[in-house]
Amino acid sequence: MDLDFVSRHAGRPVAALTRRDVARALLVVPSGVALVGLPDIKRAMIAAGNPLTPVFWDTARSTLSSIESGAATIGDVQRWLEASGTEPILLTPGYFVWPEEDERGPVAAEMYDLFVAHLERLLQAGEIDPDALARGDQAARKAYEDLQEQWLNTPLPDGRVPGFSVSDEQDEELFSAWDEEEAFALSELHRILEALPRSPELPAADLAVAAARLREILDLPGYPGNVLRACAGFDEQPQPEDDEELWVSVAAGIAGPISDLADGPGDEAVFFDLDAELGHEDMVLGNLCAIQHADWLAAVAALARLGPGVLASPERLARLVAESEDIDLELGHEEDDDLGTTERLFGSVVFLWGYLGIVDDSDVLTPLGWWGLPKALERAWSPAD
Repeated sequence: MDLDFVSRHAGRPVAALTRRDVARALLVVPSGVALVGLPDIKRAMIAAGNPLTPVFWDTARSTLSSIESGAATIGDVQRWLEASGTEPILLTPGYFVWPEEDERGPVAAEMYDLFVAHLERLLQAGEIDPDALARGDQAARKAYEDLQEQWLNTPLPDGRVPGFSVSDEQDEELFSAWDEEEAFALSELHRILEALPRSPELPAADLAVAAARLREILDLPGYPGNVLRACAGFDEQPQPEDDEELWVSVAAGIAGPISDLADGPGDEAVFFDLDAELGHEDMVLGNLCAIQHADWLAAVAALARLGPGVLASPERLARLVAESEDIDLELGHEEDDDLGTTERLFGSVVFLWGYLGIVDDSDVLTPLGWWGLPKALERAWSPAD
């Protein structure tokens, strides 16, 4: 490793290299290699008229030595890199997180480069003291954090706000990936249902009884009515008058909750209290949202094949998911920890299913559940009109 390597890695001539450029180059090679090359790089930088400072070279040596000995943490290394004065803070005090370099979209990559250029201008103007940052000066660190927050939340000349632009791009990528996964799961569900020897008929009498009981529950305050309303989005829209539409909407909401719980008195204070424990209803909704498309597909496909009368307890569903041939499972999915997690998540599902008559008091699949679960899953995964 030599100065030419650093220059090539940074894409700059030696005279324009910054602390960040040198630090990033040192970190892409094994720490032992970087330690051996460090004195020659320092001498070459001095000879080229870009000496940096003794503080930088001392902290570079100590950081690389700590990495080599195994004592350095990821946070230690990141903090040293940020102390270069032109490295964006990975996690700002306002909880903005830059995506990893290989995960940045076009907008994030553009904003990141713009911000690095902005920091370089501030460094050259003397508004950032990298030696103070490297020494751990708290005032310098606070100022560095504040200027990053300010830039992220200040509109650019074209009107874009950097922090919001990056977050919006990440949201779009997440939603796009989610839509693709959902579309694939829906196509697999259709394939599986088409291969069944027969389709269940609507048990009209059972549906009428279940819908009547469901309307009573939805009109009651507290659990489980509040969770079922949130799942179906009934806190924001009226309940359907048609029994089948009502029942399928709620059953679909369990597989894909539409909204959060309606806010109640004091909820805002709890939301901003990071140490507060989640309430039972929030935990139930969290469990529903944590179940993957593949697990829903495996569970419902198995129940559709087995038909009414089969045990549909959380433990049984977890085993059906683990043994499913309808989905690709990662190696080790059947380990006890994975089965336990799947069972816990489906525990919330089966409990709510009981209120819809999908399972009986013994967690056995009913004719209504056999008929309705595929329809509910299809509704949950179909694009909104």
